[in-house]
Order: sequence, then structure tokens, then C-alpha cells
Amino acid sequence: MKNETCRLTILLIEDEASHAFLIRKNLRRGGFGNEIIVIDSGQEAMDFLFSEGNNAGKPLPNPMLVLLDLNMPGVNGYQILQRMKSDPVTRDIPIIVLTTTDDQREINKCYELGCNMYVTKPVEHQAFMEAVRELGLLFCIMTPPERL
Repeated sequence: MKNETCRLTILLIEDEASHAFLIRKNLRRGGFGNEIIVIDSGQEAMDFLFSEGNNAGKPLPNPMLVLLDLNMPGVNGYQILQRMKSDPVTRDIPIIVLTTTDDQREINKCYELGCNMYVTKPVEHQAFMEAVRELGLLFCIMTPPERL
């Protein structure tokens, strides 16, 4: 079911290796065959997104969507979300928060900071795999904005 015309690149910012593996695997099962870039730390994600550090001068994929975990050591997902949505280069990139936090105050905070969608990772393994597979189906039909 891969959509050959969809050029969307996923940037997965997830510090838990087992979650990143399951997310990639189940996006593929959902039909998303495009590039998935996995970054496992908040600071590396900031460097990637804002062409800093080892990524100085490197352009971002276009179009792109970010899957963002909140709970990471050092630079966390809230800081990434806030900076992305306040920067004119990255503010239009869709951000889906994909995290274990289901506290309504945290959900509200993410929407206030500008996330486009908030998905709570189900604790049960099979439910988690199914939720990610369904996200893959969504990514195959969505039309993200392209940056000029």
C-alpha cells in the first residue's frame, strides 16, 4: 500500500531504542515505506532541526513530519516543540507528540505550544503496535506543507 507519490520524511525523536524499533516496524506495516530518520536525544534533534553542531549547513528534508517523545534526558520534547513552533523555518512542520504521558495538563501544554496531534503510547504491546500501524496509514494519505 505504499504511496509512491508521497515524499514525506519522518523525523522520529525517541530516546527509548525499543520504542523506536517498534515505531519504525509498525509504520512499515502500516504501509509507510518512506524515509524514517531516528534521533535518540533531544540535543541531537535540535542540532538536526536547526542546522547546528554536526549538522551545520545541512538542509532539512522537505516535506517532513516529526514524531516527538516528550520524556527525554537533557533537552526534552517540550523544549524541542517550543523552539520549532517559534522558529519561522520549522514552525509549519507538523509535529505529532507520541509519548506515554496521558496527564491532561501535559496534553493541553503540548497543544498550547503548537503540536498538531497528541497520541498517548498504549502501555499494552499489541495496542501500541496497532496505534503506530494506523499512524502509518494516516501518513500515506496526508498532505503536509512544504517549506519555501
